[in-house]
Amino acid sequence: MKLQGRWQQLAAWLIARYIRLVAFTGRWRVEGGEPVQALLRAGQPILLAFWHGRLLMIPHAYRQLGGRQVHILISEHRDGELIARTMAYWGYQAVRGSSRRGAVKGLMGMLRIARTGSDLAITPDGPRGPREKVQPGVLEIARVTGMPIVPVTFSARWAKVIPSWDRFLLALPFTRGAILWGEPMRVPRDATAGQLSEFQSALESRMRALTARADRITRNERERA
Repeated sequence: MKLQGRWQQLAAWLIARYIRLVAFTGRWRVEGGEPVQALLRAGQPILLAFWHGRLLMIPHAYRQLGGRQVHILISEHRDGELIARTMAYWGYQAVRGSSRRGAVKGLMGMLRIARTGSDLAITPDGPRGPREKVQPGVLEIARVTGMPIVPVTFSARWAKVIPSWDRFLLALPFTRGAILWGEPMRVPRDATAGQLSEFQSALESRMRALTARADRITRNERERA
């Protein structure tokens, strides 16, 4: 059943409260956050990149690191409105579009927001996959804006894997978990098509390796087909 109106708003509120419950009852090991904090302290806007299936705890991770205003690219798919409303409770503002539906609209919206100095957030494999495959949009945003791409992920020892296309990881309350930040990646404005392809492959490899490490830390390794 598709949620609409008040029911959708209620669902978003409940999900947001659940994220808060998991965040504050869990014990979180954080790695790699210092370079990102340095960027934030220096007033450098950043472009957060995380897999669609590892979305749940990113709002907590960003706030824990001292994050400021952030805009997230969210699909125009019907599920996107629920995600947008949920993220709003954590201070995320939505830019509608994706790597597929509304791609140009989403890209232009992100570039417009970048001029305000806000941080940006994107799931490079969203909204419908392929899972853990970086689409080129994130590289183009980084190239045009000069914003460093900052990979981030999480894993949790007590969690459920939702049988969806992205194998969404639902962390459970009182879990032990890991939040891992990757090394910021800058894309030169004059990067050629070939270089952008190389950056795309490098970012995908970094994000996959970061997530695999988070899973190992939490003893939560899963088959990553």
